[in-house]
Amino acid sequence: MKKILSIFLLISQILLAQSAFDQGNQYYQKENYQAAITSFENILNSGKQSAELYFNIGNCYYKLHKVAPAIYNYEKALLLSPNDTEIKTNLEFARKMAIDDIKVIPKVGLNKIILALTSKYHYDTLAWIAVMFAILSLLFFIGFYFSKKVILKRVFFIGMFLWIILICLSTVSGFYEKMRVDNEKPAIIFAETTPLKSEPKTGGQDTALLHEGTKVYILESIANWEKVELTDETVGWIDESASKEIKN
Repeated sequence: MKKILSIFLLISQILLAQSAFDQGNQYYQKENYQAAITSFENILNSGKQSAELYFNIGNCYYKLHKVAPAIYNYEKALLLSPNDTEIKTNLEFARKMAIDDIKVIPKVGLNKIILALTSKYHYDTLAWIAVMFAILSLLFFIGFYFSKKVILKRVFFIGMFLWIILICLSTVSGFYEKMRVDNEKPAIIFAETTPLKSEPKTGGQDTALLHEGTKVYILESIANWEKVELTDETVGWIDESASKEIKN
């Protein structure tokens, strides 16, 4: 009886969420963006989340010219669907609304090589690539095992070990990329303006003035202050209330 009741409640929640989602889309089509946001965020408040849901919320805020929540929700959508080109495109459009134009400092040397190898694909994609290489390695082993000709055995043998090397590279890259992503704490500035200070105190020297929509990376927190790094590698302190962490 309890199982039947649980299934019934689950189905009811799904139907209610779908109804709210459809209602949100209807509001969006009618250009009632604030009502659409309310419908979509009601779904989030019920514990449901998806890339499409955050994407739609981002679209609503973009239409309302609210740069920080638009970027924030697109970033949330990208976390759940990292290879979605439509999300990436809309995120770039939203970033153009931000006042701060902070350059991205490219990595150099060994860091550049490692990042180029690991960050090209999401770690889930790298895991599937490793599985594909494993299957190919198995097929080459079967070819080596059953081949009668020496030349074919050599080809399959060499190919098998090449695939094994690629398995190792993709696996290590996947683990490295996951560790890098897990250790990152990206956040979006929600305050209209907030000073970037040289030390975590109100009287600290202002080194820059950040505006809403700017992306930062939280390095550490002390009391009500957060040490952040910008994409141009500038480091400073901001009031913790000025930003909203993307992964929360």
